[in-house]
Amino acid sequence: MRNSKITWAVVAGAVVALLAGVGVAIAMNRSSNNTAAAPVSSAGASWAATAPSASAAPAESPGADIKGPLDLVLVGVDTRTSIPGWEPHADTVMLLHVDAGLKNAYLYSLPRDLRVDMPAYKKAGFSGGRYKLTEAMSRGSRIPGEKTKKSTEQGYELLTKSLSAYTGIKTFQAGAVLNFAGLSKLVDALGGIDMNIDQKVKSRHHKPDGTNRPIAPGGGDHTGPQMIYQVGERHLVGWQATDYARQRYGLPNGDYDRQRHQRQMVSAIMTKAFSEGVQDPAKLKDVIEAIGDSLVYVGGRTPFEYAYALKDLTPEKITLVDLPGAGVSSGGKYVGEQLKSEGTGFLKALVKNKAAAYLKEHPKLVNKL
Repeated sequence: MRNSKITWAVVAGAVVALLAGVGVAIAMNRSSNNTAAAPVSSAGASWAATAPSASAAPAESPGADIKGPLDLVLVGVDTRTSIPGWEPHADTVMLLHVDAGLKNAYLYSLPRDLRVDMPAYKKAGFSGGRYKLTEAMSRGSRIPGEKTKKSTEQGYELLTKSLSAYTGIKTFQAGAVLNFAGLSKLVDALGGIDMNIDQKVKSRHHKPDGTNRPIAPGGGDHTGPQMIYQVGERHLVGWQATDYARQRYGLPNGDYDRQRHQRQMVSAIMTKAFSEGVQDPAKLKDVIEAIGDSLVYVGGRTPFEYAYALKDLTPEKITLVDLPGAGVSSGGKYVGEQLKSEGTGFLKALVKNKAAAYLKEHPKLVNKL
């Protein structure tokens, strides 16, 4: 069992390296011939994790040439695989900016309902327009002439184009799309995570025993006993961690509270992975493959290369940032969210590589664990 935990500590660090740009301290010493990766792939589908033979000639560690600054994307999708033709929605959009020296980083979220200008996207037959950020995945995933088949990769591409237009960040070096099932598996494989629950949260989706709450007669809300997360230090298993981090209804600040909880969960995953130790990279491929279709990796370099490049980026060197926002109405109806000036100011400072100075002037934006 201990070996299994160590293996999953490796995958936890590496998957979060994919998802949120967080590095893991893995000593990599493999031939560059083993590092080819397709630009887009399902987890483990087209990249290798083979250890070198004893006779392999010493070579520069893959990823040693990666320089900062880096901008990476984590997308948590609302997928309902049982429904044919269901379009993925970006329920969570987290971005991580790594400074030029690759030793400090900033993890921040954008509201799922943020109103953004989306560029035209020919692959999906999309003419462009102003919509909620969550819709970029769904609108981009459409394949002209196909009624049931959708492309997550296309959805990701339109999402990042929309993010670039909004944030001013020209290039996102890598990213990943993960659904709730994959994240739950990851947390369970680590033996659970420890989180500081900062406010009482009632689950809309689960009973205390982890089973689903049934939909109320007539649809809409759920019914039955609710799982309740009490304030304080708590140990959460997979379903609890993802359930807690996805709740927004009934919270004082709605999606903004949820965004904070999701960033805290990412930090907790990394902390647990580091505490378990990160060895044996040769096992990484098989373990990530176990996540299966829950993960789609998008990037020109392999996960291993980013993991090596970010090996000095420990959890305590990642600053969690809150970007305050407010609702937008049109004709008396709610149409989405917009960031307040402090939030847009952070994005402008980030593009100019002046995030540290900006946060020093705006300390309330720093999210305390």
